[in-house]
Amino acid sequence: MAEKTLFHRVMSLILGGSLIKQILGALVLGCLVAYVAPSIAVPLGFLGTLFISALKAVAPVLVFALVGAAVANHHADRSSQMKPVILIYLLGTFAASATAVLASFLFPVQIDLVPGPAAASAPGGIVEVMRNLALSVVDNPVHALQKANYIGILAWAIGLGWAMRKAGETTRQVFNDVADSVEFIVRIVIRCAPLGIFGLVANTFAAEGFAPLITYAQVLLVLLGCMLFVALVINPIIVWFCIRKNPFPLTLMMLRESGVTAFFTRSSAANIPVNMNICRRLNLDESTYAVSIPLGATMNMAGAAITITVLALAACHTLGVQVDVFTAILLSVVAALCACGAAGVPGGSLMLIPLACGLFGIDNTTAMQVVAVGFIIGVLQDSAETALNSSSDALFTAAACMRAERLSPVLKK
Repeated sequence: MAEKTLFHRVMSLILGGSLIKQILGALVLGCLVAYVAPSIAVPLGFLGTLFISALKAVAPVLVFALVGAAVANHHADRSSQMKPVILIYLLGTFAASATAVLASFLFPVQIDLVPGPAAASAPGGIVEVMRNLALSVVDNPVHALQKANYIGILAWAIGLGWAMRKAGETTRQVFNDVADSVEFIVRIVIRCAPLGIFGLVANTFAAEGFAPLITYAQVLLVLLGCMLFVALVINPIIVWFCIRKNPFPLTLMMLRESGVTAFFTRSSAANIPVNMNICRRLNLDESTYAVSIPLGATMNMAGAAITITVLALAACHTLGVQVDVFTAILLSVVAALCACGAAGVPGGSLMLIPLACGLFGIDNTTAMQVVAVGFIIGVLQDSAETALNSSSDALFTAAACMRAERLSPVLKK
């Protein structure tokens, strides 16, 4: 009986305890295992792979079910906050790119170029990026779910949900029940986050260590400095304009609860269920976050804009290319647009660096060497980038919804 009681206490602690504390504990334990027994730590990477695969598997179905159900059951007297969210996404991404340009001029860095990946391919221009986005909208729904094409998933979910608004109450309730069932599965997967992060941390530090980070310490400092500045200065300013009160409790909460998991999963797409769960706990408008969170995983890419800008300008400093003010401003716009086309997967932003390098006449072969540098420092750069991207999705969605609540009494008058 005592053993059963102890078992129940342990399970209660695991299932009902603070997820953030469990993740931090897993982080420390993973580092210790990597340091003490690296031969054991490397195979533990399977736990991390299993966790990320589970998140990626449920995320497309969750997005399709939630968006479809939200649109199908949307009441005409309720207005979503999608327009403000999209405007904030675009503003945040451009501000991040401009911050990276300024930092690159204040702290110019050079990089040791290395041979680029031979099989890598990159888009040839903004037109191609926009073309790919347009094709994603009209993708086959089954293929979109298989490949986690969230633009296509959103398009089909909104279209189907809109069509089902004319269906009977029972049919629309079935859609809601399916969405609730998928959410239940997602909650189970999220509770496994400490185990997955333990495996990811142990494997990463045992297999790669810190050597690559030391080699490119200067460019990493500029990259991470820009991301911290955006996360702790730019984003709070944007949030303050929305909610008109101290933005830091909300900002820090999002970094803690969304940024930590995104840092280790290194995938905005995989972190969609985590952000959905946060919005649900904050009692935000489901018709808003059901669309804005998956959309943000594709177009709200402040971290990607910083990576594209800093590495492109680092290549210019290395090659002695002079960058004038007009071209720097143009780079901010291009990087912001390119970031919107970056895939929400590990290393998704790196393949858009050649496009930015093309503004300065840097050939594709050299640009791909810059991409290779990005992959080398990706163990930290890509993690921090994803943490900024994904936490901003939930932060800006919450800010837009809180803004609507703040203005609602004024609008009624």
